[in-house]
Amino acid sequence: MFAGRVGQQEQRQWLISQQIPQFEDVKFEAASLLSELYCQENSVDAAKPLLRKAIQISQQTPYWHCRLLFQLAQLHTLEKDLVSACDLLGVGAEYARVVGSEYTRALFLLSKGMLLLMERKLQEVHPLLTLCGQIVENWQGNPIQKESLRVFFLVLQVTHYLDAGQVKSVKPCLKQLQQCIQTISTLHDDEILPSNPADLFHWLPKEHMCVLVYLVTVMHSMQAGYLEKAQKYTDKALMQLEKLKMLDCSPILSSFQVILLEHIIMCRLVTGHKATALQEISQVCQLCQQSPRLFSNHAAQLHTLLGLYCVSVNCMDNAEAQFTTALRLTNHQELWAFIVTNLASVYIREGNRHQEVLYSLLERINPDHSFPVSSHCLRAAAFYVRGLFSFFQGRYNEAKRFLRETLKMSNAEDLNRLTACSLVLLGHIFYVLGNHRESNNMVVPAMQLASKIPDMSVQLWSSALLRDLNKACGNAMDAHEAAQMHQNFSQQLLQDHIEACSLPEHNLITWTDGPPPVQFQAQNGPNTSLASLL
Repeated sequence: MFAGRVGQQEQRQWLISQQIPQFEDVKFEAASLLSELYCQENSVDAAKPLLRKAIQISQQTPYWHCRLLFQLAQLHTLEKDLVSACDLLGVGAEYARVVGSEYTRALFLLSKGMLLLMERKLQEVHPLLTLCGQIVENWQGNPIQKESLRVFFLVLQVTHYLDAGQVKSVKPCLKQLQQCIQTISTLHDDEILPSNPADLFHWLPKEHMCVLVYLVTVMHSMQAGYLEKAQKYTDKALMQLEKLKMLDCSPILSSFQVILLEHIIMCRLVTGHKATALQEISQVCQLCQQSPRLFSNHAAQLHTLLGLYCVSVNCMDNAEAQFTTALRLTNHQELWAFIVTNLASVYIREGNRHQEVLYSLLERINPDHSFPVSSHCLRAAAFYVRGLFSFFQGRYNEAKRFLRETLKMSNAEDLNRLTACSLVLLGHIFYVLGNHRESNNMVVPAMQLASKIPDMSVQLWSSALLRDLNKACGNAMDAHEAAQMHQNFSQQLLQDHIEACSLPEHNLITWTDGPPPVQFQAQNGPNTSLASLL
């Protein structure tokens, strides 16, 4: 997660070239390795005092002092004690400044910025990232080290924008990041070791950085609704990961793989490939079975994905159980808001069965008042859910107000899928009200945008509305064409629906407790209802 270190052979080469006695270094290396062994045996309480003591007596040995600070900060981070980790990284940044290593100072500060973003301490993040940007631009040294600092800095900026749901605003930073990784890929590793021992670190190997840039590009494409682009970059990243994992057992590669799969699974569900999505959910389960830490970090996301799958196959009771389980397993505010928004939509579709719970959820994600997170995208989605609820309640003017707010917000940040959903729902409202012209003005662009994404559910909905609109207006030929489109979409979705529900992995929808099940039993028969899509 934090800065890596150069190989032991290179470090020893540096020590020999400087003619420094190596006894102290052997002692600190022993402390570092012993603490790693303690952690592998789940004896973290034994590792922490050992590292603290080594840090205390290593201040005259810059390389080891910095490395041990990174190691203890990493340990606190794994324990989710981000406050202690941030404090240690701040100490490391000041020490690096004192010993004249602006490069390693930047690594400490960027690592601290990453943790502050995780804690949502945005008021502290902004000045820290500004300082980091200045240090990175002013530092003159090894070109690969400089570019890797720039990648670290830009990754933090991009993820900050994406967490805030600002898909359009992030584009300049994302473009810089993509250009930066292209520059790194053309540079040759410089074998000249730095003169300052505190500079003997790197953040990530450039092959890992390449996968990370693919990953944040997929995240952006998913939020913006460029799903074919998301698929393209996911394929590239997974291919690169497979090659790397043959030679490298670093746990970060499995984390990258899981996050990539989480995003592409959501794409599959939108584009009408539920069977493939279910198989990829099973793949995430298998990866999590191999690593308890990975499962602990991604259990809530896994149940959320299963909840979304359940909605797509109209298993609403299972969707409720999956979303409820996910809520129990997360304290991440943005994920919590995403889950609640989807759970509310399940209750809306279910009618009057959960009125009290639904009203409570809608109040907790009320975008007109105190919305719990800063995400522009999630707030726009909350307006959409309020509009959907008002539509089902027959309060059409109120629904239109909420949906126009969604449109305003989604247009501002190029949130294409929210735009398409809002347009088709507005078109449905105008159709119910008998305003066929205005309905057509909404449904036609909704269909065009949904085709571009492509969003199968919105295309199904839009084609049904176009069929009914053209019938009502006496446009027989256009009505027939729309009816044919609707029939084609229905057949595609029904075939995929049957295939998904027939897979043994479909039984994952009943899993709500403990680690992922190892084996799956075949279903007796699929639920072939498409009512949720219509």
